Amino acid sequence: MLILAFESSCDETSAAVVEMTDSRRIIKSNIVASQIKTHRLYGGVVPEIASRAHSEAISKITYEALDVAGVTLGDIDAIGVTNTPGLIGALLVGVNFAKSLAFANNIPLVPVNHIKGHVAANYFAYPELKPPFIALVVSGGHTSLISVDSYTEYKTVGHTRDDAAGEAFDKVGRVLGLSYPCGAEMDALAKEGDPDAIKLPMAAIGGDNLDLSFSGLKTAVVNYMNTASQKGEDVKSADVAASFTKSAVNSITVKLEAALDKYGYKTLVLAGGVAANSHLRGSLEKMCARRGVKLCMPPLSLCGDNGAMIGAQCYFEYKNGVRADSSLNAYATGSVSF
Repeated sequence: MLILAFESSCDETSAAVVEMTDSRRIIKSNIVASQIKTHRLYGGVVPEIASRAHSEAISKITYEALDVAGVTLGDIDAIGVTNTPGLIGALLVGVNFAKSLAFANNIPLVPVNHIKGHVAANYFAYPELKPPFIALVVSGGHTSLISVDSYTEYKTVGHTRDDAAGEAFDKVGRVLGLSYPCGAEMDALAKEGDPDAIKLPMAAIGGDNLDLSFSGLKTAVVNYMNTASQKGEDVKSADVAASFTKSAVNSITVKLEAALDKYGYKTLVLAGGVAANSHLRGSLEKMCARRGVKLCMPPLSLCGDNGAMIGAQCYFEYKNGVRADSSLNAYATGSVSF
């Protein structure tokens, strides 16, 4: 079936057309209108500006997605749209546009959870991938360990109790003078430094849990920088980036290994914007190879927010009987089990 899908949960507006069957998963188009240059001026995403930018872009990229895919609305079998979680104003733009398009053209409308969408991006790269498995969704707004029991049944088994990993990378990058978003620059800078130069705390919370806390790790870096400044000491940015990255990545890896021990799954799925981090990918590759666990990681082009991932999950929700009517709303937060 052909699915037209929309993603507008944060600062990227995306429309995509995907062709999905049980064995065939093809991205026919995946158009993303980024707002990075706009929000870089403010050092982070400004929700009201994001919402307005979505409103300006969504109609144009919809036509573009259909044109690139070589289809018309008459060919579309379902419309999928992210309705949770995310910035409420940004979500409402996508939801209301999708609702209008669906009901004006008598096309079934399917709401999609943003987190499920990130995981579903892997179905394009790994057509053989099937639940159950453990998934890590790690991005600027989310850090969650999830037991994926079926294509549509997810249960959060671990999460960050404060800052998301991507948020921590951005905040540390900002202290180092990097430009927003800092992920790619932090990744590159960390390769130039000594990961053992600075002793930093782990973000893995002790005890019988699968939770993380990046707030203390971030604060430790800020304190280190402030102390060095007060003493007039030179700070090697590359060493700070490398030491922070090592602690963050090791903490995530420790909790994922604990999750694999607890649930006994032999497949680990990585997803989200921070899934593009080369240090995290390398650490998980080594851990999974040592344990004999299959590791699935999306291509870099599908790590960030995009419509194709929403289209992939839309297919499985549609098969499960999920439909929405004109009362569909957007919700800033989602449930633990979804």
